[in-house]
Amino acid sequence: MDRKTLEHILAELSRISVAVVGDFFLDRYFVIESSLAEKSVETGLTAHQVVDRRLAPGAAGTVVSNLRALGVGHVPCISIIGVDGEGFELKRALRRIGADESYIIETEDRFTPCYTKPMLREHGKERELERIDIKNRVPLEPTLEEKIIERLRSVVPNVNGVVIADQVQERNVGVITDRVRNEIIRLAEEYDSKPFIADSRARIGEYRSVIVKPNKFEAVDAVRGKARLDLGLVDPSNVTTSEAKSCAFELNKHTGKPVFLTAEEEGIFMIDSDVVHVPAVRVEGEIDPVGAGDSCTAAIICALCAGSSLVDAALFGNIVASITIQKIGQTGTATPQEVMNRFDWWTNAE
Repeated sequence: MDRKTLEHILAELSRISVAVVGDFFLDRYFVIESSLAEKSVETGLTAHQVVDRRLAPGAAGTVVSNLRALGVGHVPCISIIGVDGEGFELKRALRRIGADESYIIETEDRFTPCYTKPMLREHGKERELERIDIKNRVPLEPTLEEKIIERLRSVVPNVNGVVIADQVQERNVGVITDRVRNEIIRLAEEYDSKPFIADSRARIGEYRSVIVKPNKFEAVDAVRGKARLDLGLVDPSNVTTSEAKSCAFELNKHTGKPVFLTAEEEGIFMIDSDVVHVPAVRVEGEIDPVGAGDSCTAAIICALCAGSSLVDAALFGNIVASITIQKIGQTGTATPQEVMNRFDWWTNAE
């Protein structure tokens, strides 16, 4: 990729539309000041004192935040949330960044998924404590599946690309149920010229006719089944890059579409009948990898919708991720100016 190509990608983004379907969470950060801790009179336990809070769209919402930060013109959000305070804050956060939340379904029968993240502030720095999760625990009702499918059929013809954010590990409990996934596959085949990209924690191997973006562990789990049956996760210590690449080739054959295999500090291996290694953009200092995969997904779909090559899309993903991992204790995003600055720094360093 040269600078002119990157400028072209960024210039195109305001004219494109990318739909994001899947599991939207509210990321709720509470900043606790350690020096202000009190003892509860009633229980004798420590009463931690919150001095700041940050609310942001999480999971699929992180992809949306990155799309909008990069300058994508229209981002319809397709999901299901509860009629609750978390849902109110999530929709308000999506509106604040200019996303289209009109396709989100609200129901009394579901929670709005939420990651509550206490951040302990000590000596001017923050570190994350144990998280508190609010998630749904029962399967999605067929009537809600039908509503998601109706929205997909309405939105897909009018967008340039689609991101599938399959976050929930328990089968058929999140928005991307088996039935919804099958409809996504059908739509991807019907609109074959549009890029569809799926990111799934537990079921990346069940997609066909869409681009998939697994990490090394997800690729091996999908093909070799070295998983804990309850969560569908591979033990990271047992996964090598060589094995992951071999599994990514199998996924490429299964899906009939390119595979973007993310490999942390190694970067991305782009597989489409052959393999191209796109090295990571190196950074120095403290990093926070939370949300890096979502920012990479957003960047890849942006580049593909702007007409770039698969390899350039992978490099664009690496550039954006290298920026977001340096934003500590937050759901990081990257602006076009930050992308250009990082590209200039990287090319000069090379």
